[in-house]
Amino acid sequence: MQNQLDLFFEFMKFEKGLSDNSLSSYANDLNRYADFMQARGVRGFNEVSRADVRGYFKILFDVGLRQSSIARNFSAVKNLHGFLVFRKMAEFDPTANLDRPKPSKKLPVVLSHDEMERLLNAPDTNTELGTRDRAIIETMYATGVRVSELVNLRKRDLIKSESVIRVFGKGSKERIVPIGSIALDWIDRYESLVREGQVTSRTRGRSAPASDLIFLNFRGGKISRVSIWRMLRKYSRQVNIKKEIHPHTLRHTFATHLLEGGADIRAVQEMLGHSDIGTTQIYLHLDRSYLRQVLDKFHPRGKHAA
Repeated sequence: MQNQLDLFFEFMKFEKGLSDNSLSSYANDLNRYADFMQARGVRGFNEVSRADVRGYFKILFDVGLRQSSIARNFSAVKNLHGFLVFRKMAEFDPTANLDRPKPSKKLPVVLSHDEMERLLNAPDTNTELGTRDRAIIETMYATGVRVSELVNLRKRDLIKSESVIRVFGKGSKERIVPIGSIALDWIDRYESLVREGQVTSRTRGRSAPASDLIFLNFRGGKISRVSIWRMLRKYSRQVNIKKEIHPHTLRHTFATHLLEGGADIRAVQEMLGHSDIGTTQIYLHLDRSYLRQVLDKFHPRGKHAA
C-alpha cells in the first residue's frame, strides 16, 4: 500500500501540481484510509471492494467527523483509486458510481407558538415605533417573506381586497402570497397612525422624501435589513427568548407552523418561493411529534383506526 501511495503522491505533486499543504492533507486522509483497510485484511488498494469503501465512510460518519472533512476524504480516496486504474495497477475502481457524501442540512431555528406569541406582543404599540414594529413582525410571520423582500414591499404590492401581497424574490421572480387579516389590520393601523408622520418627518430641517415603500425608518426613508435584525434581537431579549433570532427565523417559523397545522407541502413551497421542494422538506423534520400525529390519525393501523 505504501508503494502505491508514494506513486500517487508523486503523480499529484508533479503532474497535478498540488501544493505542499494539499499533499499533506491527502497524506493524512489516505494514511488513515490505508490503516483501516489493513485492519480489514486488505493487502493492497487494488483489492479494496465497494463494501470496504462504504465501511470506511460509515466509520467516519459514526465518529462524528465534520461533513467538510468527510467530503475531502471522499475526494482523496476517489482520486487514489482513479489513479490506480489509470496506471493499470488495479482492475476496477470501487468508488465508481458511489455518491459523494452530502453535507447534512442543519435544522433551522424555529420559535414555538408560545415564543412567537411573546415576540408579537413585545413591541409597545402605544408608541409609533412599537406600532410599526408590530406591523413588521406580524407581516413576516403571516407571509414568510424574506427580509430583503419585506424592505422592498411597496404599497401597490399590497392588494387588500384580495388579502394578498405581491412579492419579488430571488432573481426578481414574482409570486403572490396570501396575508392574514390580523397582519392587514396592523398594517392599516401603522399606515393611518404612523407612516404618514414618518414620510413628512423633518431631519435637520429638511423633509424626508415621500416613498411608496410600506415600511419606513423613523426618518421616512427605506428601512434596512440590519435595522430589522436589531429590532428582532431587542424584542427577543426583552421577552426572554433564549434562541438566537434573526429575520429568517420568522420565515422558518412560518413554514414550520403551517406544516405542523397540516398544510400541504406544495402550498408551503409556493408561498416561500422555493423552486425545489427539497428545500421546503427540511421543515418536515422539525417536529417528529407532528408526523406521529398524522400517522396515528390517518394510517389504517394508527391509534385512532377503527
